[in-house]
Amino acid sequence: MTTSLQTTLDFLRALRVNNTTEWFHAHRAEYEIARNAFEALISDVLIQFKLVDDLGSVQAADTIHRINRDIRFSADKSPYKREMSALIGAEGRKSIGRAYYMQIAPDGESFVTAGAYMLEPDELQHIRETIATDAKPLKAILSADSFKTHFGTMRGDQVKTAPKGFAKDHPDLALLRYKEFMAEHRFTDQEVLSADFAAQIVETCQTMKPFVVYFDNILGPRVKREHGKH
Repeated sequence: MTTSLQTTLDFLRALRVNNTTEWFHAHRAEYEIARNAFEALISDVLIQFKLVDDLGSVQAADTIHRINRDIRFSADKSPYKREMSALIGAEGRKSIGRAYYMQIAPDGESFVTAGAYMLEPDELQHIRETIATDAKPLKAILSADSFKTHFGTMRGDQVKTAPKGFAKDHPDLALLRYKEFMAEHRFTDQEVLSADFAAQIVETCQTMKPFVVYFDNILGPRVKREHGKH
């Protein structure tokens, strides 16, 4: 795995400074090698993933995102993403709800993340009301040594003051200010190239699972909408 994922990092590093259709087509063979290495990594992850969740018959190809960017509504017209990524869940990259996003990118930009994001207003309101009523379960997850060691603190955009409808002196205002609720663990390039990288990813998802399940239980089944994931 060490040698093959090196090709992935090398290709993505070159793509970062040569992000054009012409360059990509000229280096299509190198891209295929890099992508195959990433797919092999995801396959290794899925083999071990029963330690986290039973994903049934999901295969690596079901989870991997296209490298082409959707540039229709973006000021950045670069045609390709600067990372390779996958969404590991029961429906692969089309999963809604409990799933784990991971990406590989050079120079310390590889990570696994999950939680509650891209929330509709009613979903965000429901989460906030749940936390406002009883924040103890979430606080217990966030204060666990394993969570702090792997993820530090919860991540996500926040409002600057109290959300509408919540008291400015609410004892859990710090949690209520979040607009998305994410845990994230980053990997160094050295960790990406280590022989046990797939196992590290699975361990990270295991540690993240109570956090993910907390929000999944609040939201229940989610309806697929037009906006994509990551």
